[in-house]
This record gives sequence, C-alpha cells and structure tokens, in this order.
Amino acid sequence: AGYATRLYPLTENQAKPLLEVGSKPIIGHILDNIKRVKAITEVLVVTNARFHHDFEVWLNHYNYPKKIKIINDGTINNTDRLGAVGDINFVLKEEEIRDDLLVIAGDNLFGFSLEKFISFYQQLNKSGVALFNIKDKEKIRKKLGVGILNGTKIIEFQEKPAEPKSTFAATACYYFARNDLNLVKQAVEKGYADNSGDLIRYLVKTSEAHGYVFSEHWFDIGSPESLAAAKEAYK
Repeated sequence: AGYATRLYPLTENQAKPLLEVGSKPIIGHILDNIKRVKAITEVLVVTNARFHHDFEVWLNHYNYPKKIKIINDGTINNTDRLGAVGDINFVLKEEEIRDDLLVIAGDNLFGFSLEKFISFYQQLNKSGVALFNIKDKEKIRKKLGVGILNGTKIIEFQEKPAEPKSTFAATACYYFARNDLNLVKQAVEKGYADNSGDLIRYLVKTSEAHGYVFSEHWFDIGSPESLAAAKEAYK
C-alpha cells in the first residue's frame, strides 16, 4: 500500500506490484508461489485509496484457485500512508486475524519455496524473516536491514546500518506466529509503524525471531535498476 516514489514516473499512476516483469505483473509471480501452499486458504492484498480500483480491475480479470480480497487502507498519498507495519496492523484489526500470518511485500521476487519457508516456522512455532546472504557488506551499507544470527535465532537486527555486522539481508517475506500478532499492535503504539524491519527489531527485543536463510534468487524492486535486473532475469 505504499506509493513507490523512487520509481516515479513509472509508479506515479500505477501501483508497483502491477508493473510487469516477464509476462505478468510482479504480484502474479508472488501469487504463483503462494498457489502451491495448501495451508493458505485466502490472500489479502493491501493497497491504498489511490490504487484500489486498479487492483479490483486486475482481480476481475485474474483466475486464481484461492480466495483473494483487496483491502483499501484509506490513504491517498505518501504523506498520510500508514507505513508497512501500520498496514499489517490495519489488516489484523479489519479482518480480525487470529491465525499464523504470512506477509510478503508486493515488490519482492524470490525463488525459494514458500512451503519450506512456512514449514520452517511452524516447526519452531516462532516468527521471523527470510534472509539472503549478499556476502558483501558494501551492498548492504545504509541500504538494507540485516539479521545477526546465532544458529537460526536472530539475536540482533540492524535497519540500514552504516556498519553492518552481518551479510544476511532481510527480505520483505515474513512469518508471524499467532502468539506474536499482539506485538504488531504494540510495535505501532511504540512508534515502529513505518518500516517492516523495525517490526523484526521489536520482535527480537520482546519475543523471539528466527531467520530463514535461502540461496535462490531475490529481487527487491525499489529502483529502476533493480526493476531492469528483474526483467532481465524473468525473460
């Protein structure tokens, strides 16, 4: 439900998840991955008032085996946006969610299996985030959040650090165990509403979070360069 200002003018009048990569919109690739997970029965797509109609039009022409619901967070521009964590909290309240929750940002393309990702967290009964080992701290510095691990447990989380302590970059693919859902509301109340990485930082402080490390491809589409790279890979 963000406004993707770094991709203007491409996203000035079009939501980023509806931009085409390969033969389909970004959101289509994400839904292809979700489709394989039997445990998921419903997909909630959160957008804003500005692009809500566009998603409804897209959905009307989209054939999918699971229920998809488009949710409007009511914001109209980048100034009044709820923020990533604010939007998660909004959906938790609006839909009265009491179950484990998979959260994927609409601008992340990845190659790992969501079935394995979900199974990893179900066995632990814990929350966490998918981590990609970039192996180069210069590519992380002031750009990406990183998890510092002890085994799989995240013992510290840095949000866009000037001096990263690890090369395990946080993607925007999260798993929240139902017992941690109340912490989302707490995080928003304590000022952690904007950045999803801040929510992981809050979980590390107040509960327990684990990192799912993967080696398959990952694209965080936040710039014209990363969009071009994703298009090249998905030709």
